[in-house]
Amino acid sequence: MTVISDIRKDGSVTSAFDIDRIRADFPILSQTVYDKPFVYLDSAASAQKPRQVIDAITRTYETEYANVHRGVHFMSQKATDTMEAAREKVRAFINAADPREVIFVRGATEGINLVASSWGRQNLTAGDEIIVSEMEHHSNIVPWQMIGEQTGAVLKVVPVDDSGMLMMDEYKKLISARTKMVAITHVSNALGTVTPIKDIIRIAHENGVPVLVDGCQAAPHMALDMQALDADFYVFSGHKIYGPSGIGVLYGKAELLEAMPPYQGGGEMIDTVTFEKTTYADLPFKYEAGTPHIAGAIALGAAVDYINAIGFDAIVAYEHDLLDYATEQLGAINSIRLIGTAPQKAGIISFLLGDVHPHDVGTILDREGIAVRTGHHCAQPIMDRFDVAATVRASFGLYNSREDVDALVAAMGRVQGIFGQ
Repeated sequence: MTVISDIRKDGSVTSAFDIDRIRADFPILSQTVYDKPFVYLDSAASAQKPRQVIDAITRTYETEYANVHRGVHFMSQKATDTMEAAREKVRAFINAADPREVIFVRGATEGINLVASSWGRQNLTAGDEIIVSEMEHHSNIVPWQMIGEQTGAVLKVVPVDDSGMLMMDEYKKLISARTKMVAITHVSNALGTVTPIKDIIRIAHENGVPVLVDGCQAAPHMALDMQALDADFYVFSGHKIYGPSGIGVLYGKAELLEAMPPYQGGGEMIDTVTFEKTTYADLPFKYEAGTPHIAGAIALGAAVDYINAIGFDAIVAYEHDLLDYATEQLGAINSIRLIGTAPQKAGIISFLLGDVHPHDVGTILDREGIAVRTGHHCAQPIMDRFDVAATVRASFGLYNSREDVDALVAAMGRVQGIFGQ
């Protein structure tokens, strides 16, 4: 049994991380692929699900499913109570001030589109500027381009240096009276870089500019505190934090959400409807048109419970150790070039092996039972910044082990042999 403890500077132990017990919670990890042990290193794309989350989905459909918020019968009220309890779990998970600030969406992509559309249509005009960074996921670029085409607003881009760090001096220079929004990632999905998000928000607010944060890659790896962070909007997806796909969270400050028009019309988001005029429901339902992903929201609450039971103190310490180990082991391989070497990183390593195409590397690793991601990772601008078309990306979850890293390193040795690198 492997147990790693988080040890304070004074030598006291704060928590223990039992990797064997945790791995046992994830049924898919016990499988084999091509008669090899399954090594899953693609959590940045989508994390695997523990039994607790799977059981929550099953339990919802077997014992308490009905449409929510609108029924007076027992099962509807039971489902409503469980779903709203999940909203409160998410509120506590991110330390939002009020559950009304937690909007259930299909994922971070929908959350960003919601803000870009609803807030953007109301606040952007020709000549306005939206600041993004060079390492944004396409989901935090394209929606702003789309609203820019409608309003005349334009994007301004914060560059990164050769290590993948955001160039804060350039960020400060970009902010002007024309800046109306800063939309920026907390952790790069392609590089693993952790941005200085509190400073980014503080500087924006000093200039009267709101900030939307893409927190997809941060939410699995670090504790979030919306009140301390002071983000105006923050988005993340359930499937990245060991929950189901098709559910995510848009956090927004209540005063901003109340001032914005609805994103979609239909059932649930209304107060009264006549052919002459419709009035809208209070938060959060104003932005939750139609029947929601009920089981997904409930299972997202189960994923939050699972993370909380382990604790971020233990998760952060364990994953930091694992990332350091993997970086050292992969960096020691001849011909490997690491893409993204910022001093502050979360559990992502992107790399190239000589002139071997990443897809070829990924295909051979797959035959060894190892799942990695290859391609541009929906972040083509940062690939252009490093003058590469694609990378191999190994990304870690709380269930990964040093043995997984060793399997990757051994398999990369075989890739080297095949291509003579």
